[in-house]
Amino acid sequence: MKKHDVIVVGGGLAGLRAAWKVSDFADTAVVSKIHPLRSHTGAAQGGIAASLGNATPDSWEEHMFDTVKGSDYLGDQDVIEVLVKEAPQTIYELEHLGVAFSRTEEGKIAQRAFGGHTKPRACYAADWTGHTLLHTVYEQCVPKKIKFYDEWFALSVAVQDGVCRGIVALEIPTGRIEIFHSKSVIITTGGYGRAFKITSNALANTGDGLNLALGAGLPLEDMEFVQFHPTGLYRHGILLTEGARGEGGYLINRTGERFMKRYAPEKMELAPRDVISRAEQTEMDEGKGIDGKDFVYLDLRHLGAAKILEALPQTRDLAMSFAGVDPIKNPIPIQPTAHYSMGGIPTTIAGQVIMDEKNTPVAGLYAAGECACVSMHGANRLGTNSLLDAAMFGKRAAESAIEYLKGAEHQPFPEEVCESAKEKVRRLRVANGPESAPKLRHELQETMTQKCGIFRDEERLDECLAKIRELQDRFQRIGIGDRSLTFNTEIIEALETQNLLEFSEIIVYGAIARRESRGAHWRVDYPKRDDQNWLKHTMAFKKEGKIELRYKDVTITKFPPKERGY
Repeated sequence: MKKHDVIVVGGGLAGLRAAWKVSDFADTAVVSKIHPLRSHTGAAQGGIAASLGNATPDSWEEHMFDTVKGSDYLGDQDVIEVLVKEAPQTIYELEHLGVAFSRTEEGKIAQRAFGGHTKPRACYAADWTGHTLLHTVYEQCVPKKIKFYDEWFALSVAVQDGVCRGIVALEIPTGRIEIFHSKSVIITTGGYGRAFKITSNALANTGDGLNLALGAGLPLEDMEFVQFHPTGLYRHGILLTEGARGEGGYLINRTGERFMKRYAPEKMELAPRDVISRAEQTEMDEGKGIDGKDFVYLDLRHLGAAKILEALPQTRDLAMSFAGVDPIKNPIPIQPTAHYSMGGIPTTIAGQVIMDEKNTPVAGLYAAGECACVSMHGANRLGTNSLLDAAMFGKRAAESAIEYLKGAEHQPFPEEVCESAKEKVRRLRVANGPESAPKLRHELQETMTQKCGIFRDEERLDECLAKIRELQDRFQRIGIGDRSLTFNTEIIEALETQNLLEFSEIIVYGAIARRESRGAHWRVDYPKRDDQNWLKHTMAFKKEGKIELRYKDVTITKFPPKERGY
């Protein structure tokens, strides 16, 4: 058994920011299945939002309205107000930690335009923003008294009598399973885009944190809202930053038309991601993709070589390395890619995990970043608000944990949680059935992409749900060839596949129930937003294999819902 005051599960920006803050007050450990510097935060390219006003006059009120509108009015406005008010201070704190933001000629932090924002408020480090943030915050964590447990896979979180008591995790290099006994746990495990075939997400993004919550009997919130980013590299899904359009890039179809003028005449390529992804998919469905295929072009040629090399060097490198295209000379083939998860583990505005639709908190359990749902992003996240979310709410979760720890003690760890986790791994290790995790995962990703993607309808969603339940049943007949303990990646892949199957069922179940179109959830059989019946958050509980949906109100303070147009 390992004993600490605080266990942070996940080593991306939210987790490192939380660990950095809480480690000054408590014995802190970070448990991550990969090294923190391999976390998906490093793939975020374009920027982090704040109303600094360094490019044009700006205000938190304008940032708030853009975020509320971008969320299609499903974001909780009390949370959004906190987000935008604290954003400038968050940027300055990161700057003082050493983040090397790009600069204006006057030496101020440079800001550029991003989709859905009415002002240029994306603070950036060329197109390496997430990479720069991740490395800087990790560098600042190293000299602190933080214990890093790299390559440990979290299996369970122990919650008993409404109190969190720690986690159980598997050490990947050795195969041993340990209890991590703690007073508090902060879950920061990131998103779950790997449920889809074409995704910008890292291989590690398999929604492990969501299943920690489900396994503890806790709900998930708004899981039906999954954002597709408009500029994924064709066939690969690798992200090409929205900053490319912020710098002036065009989207063109097979005739060379800038087709966004027909979908968002005012914002064009700087409309929100859900609007542009639907526009691209519509163009391709109508045969206007390049050469009749499932991609359109991102054209940067008119920006000139100097601009591309200065502001978009990674974009050029990715296009050349994976598509064989130099954007200085030729347009880049792109398609929508599963990118961001608006739903997740429900939390309070202070980052405390809640156990029901009445916001009843779990003592000592927190979540932050993409695995959490506060909810500030609602039905659709604006670009550059995700790094802000991770940095700010990672810190806020830590601050809440610090207050809790002042009066907390280590509670007895329930042995049955550890025994259940051990049995789960043991069953996989001896499994000799005919099914394989890679095959089941592939079928899941194909099904989710085809039947629960950008456009949805009841028939396809019903088929998707039936297929997922078939895959869940087939998973019980899985076979494992590697019986060893040391670096048994076959076991890890099976655990990840099981996680993907569990929460994907909830995504589809919630999407079937929500009979409207709002943000990233677009039902072609219910193409209108329905505020009368569906201006509410979905809370999904899973007990004894059955899903129960409950709902809670959206918090509206300053901006009553109105028609959303760009």
